[in-house]
Amino acid sequence: MPNAPVYDIDPKLFWHDPYPDLKKMRENAPVTYVPQLGATLITRRNDIFTVEKKIDVFSSNQPNGLMTQLMGQNMMRKDGAPHMAERKAIFPTVSPKTVQDIWKAKFESFTKETLAEIEPKGYADVVADIAMRLSGEALVVITGLRNMTWQEMDRVSQGMIDGCSNYAGDPQVEARCNDCTASIDRHIDQMFDELYAHPDTSMLSVQMQAGLSIEQIRANIKLAISGGQNEPHDVIAGLVWALLEHPEQLKLVQNGTMTWLQAFEEYVRWMSPIGMSPREIVKPYEIHGVTLEPGERVFLMFGSGNRDAEVFARPDTFDITQDCAASIAFGAGPHFCAGAWASRCLIAEVTVPAIFETLKDLRLDGETTFGGWAFRGPLYAPVAWGA
Repeated sequence: MPNAPVYDIDPKLFWHDPYPDLKKMRENAPVTYVPQLGATLITRRNDIFTVEKKIDVFSSNQPNGLMTQLMGQNMMRKDGAPHMAERKAIFPTVSPKTVQDIWKAKFESFTKETLAEIEPKGYADVVADIAMRLSGEALVVITGLRNMTWQEMDRVSQGMIDGCSNYAGDPQVEARCNDCTASIDRHIDQMFDELYAHPDTSMLSVQMQAGLSIEQIRANIKLAISGGQNEPHDVIAGLVWALLEHPEQLKLVQNGTMTWLQAFEEYVRWMSPIGMSPREIVKPYEIHGVTLEPGERVFLMFGSGNRDAEVFARPDTFDITQDCAASIAFGAGPHFCAGAWASRCLIAEVTVPAIFETLKDLRLDGETTFGGWAFRGPLYAPVAWGA
C-alpha cells in the first residue's frame, strides 16, 4: 500500500467531470493514492513537468500495463535509446516539413469534400458527423492504411482507447479491443506489398524503410491510431463548441485579433484531450513527503496540471487571451507527442477555420455533453447553420 494520502472518488462522477476532485487533490494532497484507480496521482503542473523527464525513476516501460498487453510494446512504452530509435524512424512522417509539404493539402482536400456534403443539411452533431470523419480521414493518409475506411479507423481507435482505460477489467471491453487490434493487423498486412513496391512518407512505409520489426511496426501504428483519432476529433468538436459558447472570443479570432492556433492551444490546456499518462516507479523517489516505491503505478495527471492555479491566471476558464505557454497538453519530456505538428495543422490551420467559413451562421442547437478523465472530449455537440 503506498504511503501517500488516500483520496476516494466516485468513478462515474469522476468520468463525467474530474475537475472538482482534481482541484481538491492539487490543493490538499498533490500526490494522492486513489484506490478506485489503483494508482498514485500526481496533480500539480510543475511536479509533472519535472518528474516526466526522470525516466530513471518514472518509467514508461510497463510490460504488465493495459496498453502493452492489448496493443504491443509501442515506442510510448519505451524509454531512452529504444524509444528514441523508434521516434527517429517515424519522424519523416510527422516532421513539420512533411506536415506542411504533404499532409496539409490532403487535409484541405478531404475537409472541403466533407463540409460540402454536410453543408446542405443545415444541422449536425459536430462529434459524429464532422470531427470523427475528419480525424479518421487524416489518419488514413498519415498511417498509410489507405485500405481502411475512416469509419473503421474511428471504430478501432475507440475500441483501443476503451481497452487501455479498462481498469475495471470488463471482459466485453477487452474483447472489443482485441477485435479492433486484429482488424488493424489485417489492414497492415494487406498494405505491405504495395508499400514495398511504392514507398512513401506514411507511417507504415517509413517504419518499413527504417527496418523496424513487424512487432514494432504493428505496435506503433496502433499507438498512432489510438491517439491520433480520438484526441483530434475531441479537439475539433470541443473547440467548435467552446468558440460558439464564447462568441466574444470567436469574434477575436475572426477579426484577426487572436489566431486559430491560440484558440487551439488554450482549448487543449483547458480541456486536455489526454488527461493522464501512466508510469511505473523503478526506484524510490520522494515528493511532497510521499515516498514512491518500485513497482508502484503512478498517473501523471496532465488535465489537472493544466488547471493549476499556481501556473495559469484563470485555470478553469476558457480564455484565448491568457498565457497558456506552460501547458503540458502534449506532454513535457522525451515522450512529448510526436503528432503535435500534425494535430495543430489539421485542427488550427485547416478543419476548424473551414468549419466556421463554410457553415454560415453556425450556432449551438442543443446541449453539448462531455465525458472522460484519462481521455476527455465532447460526446455530442449539436449545431445548426444557415438562415
